[in-house]
Amino acid sequence: MGGESEEEMLRAFVSTATRNFHWISLPAVDFVWTPNTYGLHRECSVTHPQLYLLLEDRNSQEFTQEETLDTQMETHIRRVLSLLLLLVCLVKFGLNAGRGGSHPGSSKSEGAAKRPSRSSEHKLGRCSYTFIVPQQKLKGALCVSTETARANGSETADLRAQLANQQEQLERLRMRLEQDGALASEVSTLRRESSTMNARITQLYAQLLHEVINKQEQAEEQRRLEELLLNTTLQVLQISNSYRELEKKYEALTSLVSNQSQLMTQLEKRCQISMVTKPRQEAESSALVQSNIVQNENSEHKVRNIQRDQSAPLEQKQPLQEIHGLLTMATDLPTDAPFISFPATKSPGPWQDCQHVLDSGESTSAIYLLRPRNSNRLFQAWCDQSRAQGGWTVIQRRLDGSVNFFRNWDQYKQGFGNLDGEYWLGLENLYWLTSQASYKLRVHMEDWQGRQAFAEYDSFNIEPESDWYRLRLGSYQGTAGDSLSWHSNKAFTTLDRDKDAYLGNCAHYQKGGWWYHMCAHSNLNGVWYRGGHYRSRYQDGVYWAEFHGGSYSLKRVTMMVKPLQPIQVLVK
Repeated sequence: MGGESEEEMLRAFVSTATRNFHWISLPAVDFVWTPNTYGLHRECSVTHPQLYLLLEDRNSQEFTQEETLDTQMETHIRRVLSLLLLLVCLVKFGLNAGRGGSHPGSSKSEGAAKRPSRSSEHKLGRCSYTFIVPQQKLKGALCVSTETARANGSETADLRAQLANQQEQLERLRMRLEQDGALASEVSTLRRESSTMNARITQLYAQLLHEVINKQEQAEEQRRLEELLLNTTLQVLQISNSYRELEKKYEALTSLVSNQSQLMTQLEKRCQISMVTKPRQEAESSALVQSNIVQNENSEHKVRNIQRDQSAPLEQKQPLQEIHGLLTMATDLPTDAPFISFPATKSPGPWQDCQHVLDSGESTSAIYLLRPRNSNRLFQAWCDQSRAQGGWTVIQRRLDGSVNFFRNWDQYKQGFGNLDGEYWLGLENLYWLTSQASYKLRVHMEDWQGRQAFAEYDSFNIEPESDWYRLRLGSYQGTAGDSLSWHSNKAFTTLDRDKDAYLGNCAHYQKGGWWYHMCAHSNLNGVWYRGGHYRSRYQDGVYWAEFHGGSYSLKRVTMMVKPLQPIQVLVK
């Protein structure tokens, strides 16, 4: 029974072991590897009473590259556990065998029975058992299956890996949720800040709109004040002109009264003398008086034909003629322009123009009496016989700012100023002068550093008053630059006659009368500023844009005209 139990145990062990191993060698058992349908086997004999466990590790070479490192490790662990289990079984088998061989209770009959078997086995020769184990192509690990089910390590590792992945995913989701929560809070904060900023911007816009409205109101008020100031300034200038006119009239009347007193004294003396003289002397005296009266009437006719009151008294020989001249001055004082006394002309005249004066042998620059051809107008003008071969009739001159050129239409029409200094000849006189022949214009300029320049135009004339004294200008030549051609074909404009192309009145801004366009490239009748460069709200100085620009007021300016043909051609 003991042998059967041991054999059964061995078979059970072998049965258990063969589940995971290809062959097993036991003591006194030869395992023979022979080629068969199941694979390759070999024969092995064991003569020693020891147990040899030969395991085929061929499967260790069959691990494919597709198996993972965890699977290989798990396979090796299972092999080691199987070896340990086999070792424990073998040790237990050895102990049981030892106990069976030295058991004292065994009968002699059994020993006798056994001996013949062992001797018979020994006599029969070597006994061998061959176990044919089919060759299996195992891809996974070889493990010993026990009765108790054990957990699969690879599945556990997979589950752990999946669990770790899920934990990582959960962690990432948690982090994303935290980030989304922070982003939501930031968005909420930004919305609150945006609403606050919108409210602030609305408030600032309202403040800005209020300030803009206030500035517009202030600008309108400022414009009204400026207009009021300009109107007041104009009224002051008019009152000042009226005052100067009245002052001149008063001086003339005072002189007249004084002369009348002297005349009365002289008449009284003559009456006393005439009472004792002879009738012949009385007749001579009456004839002389009549002759003086005739001469005075001729002189009065000439003075009344002079357009501007230039009060140039002729030489008087008799007291009666002096009285008559003073009376004429007192009755003919102008109201449109201030009365200014002029010196007497160089010679009686009258001439057609200053070229006629030069051709007549008068080469001195002075004041001469002129009467244009086909006209009965008598007026005085300054003749410049020194510049550019002489023969120039001066129509405008600026020297020292002594005359105000901010005048109305009638004053620019009749003329004003002092022939020895600053004056304007008059648009009506200029029309009759330039209509008798073809004239050229020369503008002479000087700055505050003494530099001089000129601009000359080969054709110059103006239209009658019905066409607002429109300017007609020819080609330019000179050194000052062309700043007047832009004004050609433009009507004359004053403060009370707006004929320019600008929406406003250029004369109002330029402070003078001129052939304004929109408004001016030249403004020779503007305000005379001392020193050159000036500071003003508008460009209202005496400037020529091509010569120092519009913000530079020139020191001296002279406008003069001269006929293109010799004076002999003009005389019929």
